[in-house]
Amino acid sequence: MDRDGTSHINEEKAHILVVTYPIQGHINPLLQFSKRLASKGPKVTLIIPSTTIRFPANASTSLISVAYIPDGHEEGEILSVDEELKQFRAVVSRTLGDFIQEQVESKFPPTVLVYDAVMVWALDIAREQGLHGAPFFTQSCVVNAIYHLVHHGLVKIPVLGPFSLIPSAPLLEVSELPSLVTNTELYPVLMSMVIGQFSNLKGAKWILVNTFFELEEQAVKWMRTQYPIMTIGPTIPSIYLDQRLEDDKDYGLSLFKPEVEASMKWLDSKEAASVIYVSFGSLASLGEEQMEELAWGLKNSKIHFLWVVRESEKKKLPAGFLDEIAPSDMGLVVGWCSQLEVLAHKAVGCFVTHCGWNSTLEALCLGVPLVAMAQWTDQPTNAKFIEDVWKVGLRVKTGEKGTASREAIEACVREMMEGEKGKEIRRNSLKWRELAKRAVGEGGSSDKNIAELVAELV
Repeated sequence: MDRDGTSHINEEKAHILVVTYPIQGHINPLLQFSKRLASKGPKVTLIIPSTTIRFPANASTSLISVAYIPDGHEEGEILSVDEELKQFRAVVSRTLGDFIQEQVESKFPPTVLVYDAVMVWALDIAREQGLHGAPFFTQSCVVNAIYHLVHHGLVKIPVLGPFSLIPSAPLLEVSELPSLVTNTELYPVLMSMVIGQFSNLKGAKWILVNTFFELEEQAVKWMRTQYPIMTIGPTIPSIYLDQRLEDDKDYGLSLFKPEVEASMKWLDSKEAASVIYVSFGSLASLGEEQMEELAWGLKNSKIHFLWVVRESEKKKLPAGFLDEIAPSDMGLVVGWCSQLEVLAHKAVGCFVTHCGWNSTLEALCLGVPLVAMAQWTDQPTNAKFIEDVWKVGLRVKTGEKGTASREAIEACVREMMEGEKGKEIRRNSLKWRELAKRAVGEGGSSDKNIAELVAELV
């Protein structure tokens, strides 16, 4: 490994740079896409702007090189979401430019920068260095279409009433839209960033979306009338899909230490499809009232559950809850786990989640039904499609304050695990699993797009 943190692999003629926003839900898909690209022949370097994130030595990244550039964040520094985004752009626009210039002057100069679409300014940096730019959208095509309409003024924000997005799309209520377009005052810089993803796309030769054609056919077709969209997903390790990439068994990076042994040992002791897996990802933070309702809703269901509660969130658990579930072995609360391993375990019968796009795709690829408790950004829209379009899950109803009651949570997980509707949803989930495998398998819709992209570059 070089002093700049770049690890070496066999170098090929074509060289592609890939840069990700440094959070788990963005690193994982861009990492997996990098592996897919590299499996087609070119040299691929994944750039992570971070002073703290590092892949462990045994990470499954042998197909690609990984480089780290400064992001300006000081350890222990606490900033608001908007302050952090401003600082990130100011520093990384400089350090990324410096890194690309070094690569351009190297033995294998790159020809294209694939950039996380929220880093919209990265396209200008690529073009200044003579590279093509290809944005990579980590959200669904439907959500991208909504942001496109807002950016071009075709939908006014804040959105105050229901509307039908595009031909053949269902009517979306205000509560089913991305929160950034319905509550524009919450995170103005973040809102500007996601809407701004569409500000300079006319300068991009390829536009990559982490979805598969069969899942969002109508939205993809409509977006292709606006942009050169290429579906390249779902981007999860090959072992869970087509098994064509050797040793591609996991993402190789976790921002929290997973309690693998405890989780797997506990799951191994449970019957097939008898456990509810509960996780709200690496960023979501539930309010104390919602944590309490979720805790007692799970306990009252009398169904086994594995619940991921990050250390920073554990103080919100209701008093006495852990003591009540411990004697019966009904539930296990862990600080973090290997989500793909858990979802692939035969004991898991459904997944209670916030419906982040990466988690949604993971569940689809593994045929695990979803119980949706959407929180913010794209999650309400994902939840709408999970229940009403793809029919792979149920949404937990919320009250006036946006909180789901323990009764609503209990009813939803019971229906999913024991009801007739749950059985139908399980069958649909298995159907989508097969379609996802076919999309990334040899000759599938996503596989063809990746091959076409590499052919044009080479």
